[in-house]
Amino acid sequence: MAGVQAVVFDIGNVLIEWQPERFFDSMIGEERRRAMFAAIDLHGINDEVDRGGNFHATITAAAKANPEWHDEVMMWHDRWIDMAAPAIDHSVRLLRALRAADVPVFALTNFGIQTFEIAEPVYPFLGEFDRRYISGHMGVIKPDAEIYAQVEADCGVPPDGLLFTDDRIDNINAAASRGWQTHLFEHPRGWADRLVAEDVLSEEAAQ
Repeated sequence: MAGVQAVVFDIGNVLIEWQPERFFDSMIGEERRRAMFAAIDLHGINDEVDRGGNFHATITAAAKANPEWHDEVMMWHDRWIDMAAPAIDHSVRLLRALRAADVPVFALTNFGIQTFEIAEPVYPFLGEFDRRYISGHMGVIKPDAEIYAQVEADCGVPPDGLLFTDDRIDNINAAASRGWQTHLFEHPRGWADRLVAEDVLSEEAAQ
């Protein structure tokens, strides 16, 4: 296994919690939320945004197409920042510790163009990466092989020099199939331990 030359972070559920179901449970109750998610592929609609679709136009179209759920669907737009919350503080500390240790740190994230613009002022650490690979700007989402190929072509680091963490096993498997080093993110402590094991952070820096 090659040494780690750069660390690549997913954002949703790695640096920022992303739990739309939890948000809607709090707003409309679990029973109605389950009915809505069964009736409408909201995650699929969000994928359209992450591929570069206009956030407002995409969500508004979905709301109009589902008049019985119009107001609830519009919450995906109007209350989006409340779904993308809170920050995962230990992960943010790890990002900053890597920067302090002069380890190149990249973001590779399924994120819309406009939604990223909403998130940036709320989460200043989103501006602290050496390179950012945002699906909305790339026109492709994980786990499509093309998004990893674009990273490889741009970053100047060979695949086996990249250590990538993501909370979704399909995204991890797609990266691993290209020779990337990978870590399935389940909690920040496990990620911290992996960074220490790879000798990119000290035990003290990984706290």
